[in-house]
Amino acid sequence: MIDREWKPNVTVAAVIERDGRFLLVEEHTPGGLRFNQPAGHLERDESLLEAVAREALEETAHRFVPEYLVGIYQWTRPQGDVTYLRFAYGGRVEGEEIGRRLDDGIVRAVWMTIDEVRATAERHRSPLILQCIEDWLAGQRHPLSLVRHY
Repeated sequence: MIDREWKPNVTVAAVIERDGRFLLVEEHTPGGLRFNQPAGHLERDESLLEAVAREALEETAHRFVPEYLVGIYQWTRPQGDVTYLRFAYGGRVEGEEIGRRLDDGIVRAVWMTIDEVRATAERHRSPLILQCIEDWLAGQRHPLSLVRHY
């Protein structure tokens, strides 16, 4: 029998590169301070594109414009209690809202080189952070039309 109660958590993440640096956030988690892409959960009545733009703004104060789908990632936490289905989007920022208050739990937004991202892997919220960036650097860019929203 199929367990109809279980559902993965649908999340979005923004892969933002500018001048060889990637925009990440440092945030409080149950495991301490961790790095993540600007990311979060899809909300009711929201498209994935709307969600990723909203999350980037809320967590970094940068206006994000998604241009590509980098990839879709399925990851179950080591505890086995939560499975995430992440849609990672690459794109550009069109300005920053200086003085905007960041989401609760976000300590700061930080631009990091790929070497800095790799060097802090033990402080990443999940292995998806580095994987999404590595996929971006490998040239993974799929058209936004790959995912249809009705």
